[in-house]
Amino acid sequence: MDILLKPSRLRGIVDIPASKSCAHRALICAALAEGQSAISGLKYCSDDIYATISAMSALGAEFLVGQHNSSTQCVSGINNVPEKAVIDCNESGSTLRFIIPVAAALGVETEFHGRGRLPQRPIDIYIRELTKHGIEFDYNNNMPFTISGKLTGGTYKIEGNVSSQFITGLLFALPLVDEDSEIILTSHLESRPYVDITIDILKRFGIVIKETETGFRIKGGQKYVPHDERVEGDYSQAAFFFVANALGSHISIGHLNPDSVQGDEKITEIISDAESDGKITGFRADCSDIPDLVPILSVLGAYGTEKSVIYNAGRLRIKESDRLAACADMLNNLGGNVSVTPDGLEITPTGRLHGGTVNSFGDHRIVMAASIAALRCDGDVIIKGAEAVRKSYPNFFDDYKNLGGKADVINME
Repeated sequence: MDILLKPSRLRGIVDIPASKSCAHRALICAALAEGQSAISGLKYCSDDIYATISAMSALGAEFLVGQHNSSTQCVSGINNVPEKAVIDCNESGSTLRFIIPVAAALGVETEFHGRGRLPQRPIDIYIRELTKHGIEFDYNNNMPFTISGKLTGGTYKIEGNVSSQFITGLLFALPLVDEDSEIILTSHLESRPYVDITIDILKRFGIVIKETETGFRIKGGQKYVPHDERVEGDYSQAAFFFVANALGSHISIGHLNPDSVQGDEKITEIISDAESDGKITGFRADCSDIPDLVPILSVLGAYGTEKSVIYNAGRLRIKESDRLAACADMLNNLGGNVSVTPDGLEITPTGRLHGGTVNSFGDHRIVMAASIAALRCDGDVIIKGAEAVRKSYPNFFDDYKNLGGKADVINME
């Protein structure tokens, strides 16, 4: 699907959809609990969230949309663990990396499928560590692949600078095994706020994680307890509208928790620091903990008056796209001046963006970032492959147009 956008200003009220990070975690915890839980606030379920619901259903949980509230998933925790399961992770890296150790802890022989760039996203850490703890992988650097065996406790040595998703997956799984376990971080933990979200939600479902000087200690034989959870709004999605406001729109942004532990709340601080006399100057952003903000930060920098630098973001090369290259391509095609560095981006303002055609590279965050960039372009912007927003924010263009944005589908292929 290709979309044509015209310059405009957004004005009005938008309720941000549920945090994808929080929703994944709450749904998994509810599925592992012995009893009934209600996970609410899921008005617009994205493809990634449906992938996690499907995965936990394959492992024996039951999900039912509430009869009187379509934004609530009523979850019956796993009662009978299947011997085998087939799980389609779609394009969700979170689903894949969270569920591998969970299926292993349950002792389910599981075949994992995926599409897009997911088969190329690394799981080497799991192959190395889980094979030391009772799990066999039938894996040939692609998907589908199969795991078998039953996970045991003990010591897990994990790099912290690859993806926090590996840490989160183990934090879900290790409370379920009989033995106590310890995760030892062998390098600095990047994207730490995502692990904080995990521990915060685990606690509400009755799981205790003890932090140590070198990582985390997890007592075995713990039980997940049912819990009703309302998922807060997603700061990584709100970031697009915060930047739209910085570029001249007037949007009231709702459904956000001001006390959230989401790392992407930092978008408000970055914008505040970059603003001066009603204009965007320049900024330097360490994105080691906030990688999802990089596409929209690149747009903010393109409309600045001084050079901006995004760094500690090298891991973005293995997201839904090579997200650093995709950001540069997006803005340069619109008249910007963006260079890719070994670990980030350098953005030199050109004074204005003239419009043009953007390739989404199948990346939801590139689509949304380009849509915000289009608000201030001198001419029209065409985004190719705009359907990628379904991965995280399926109603993005409905909200965009309800706020006065000018967006029309020009090609449904």
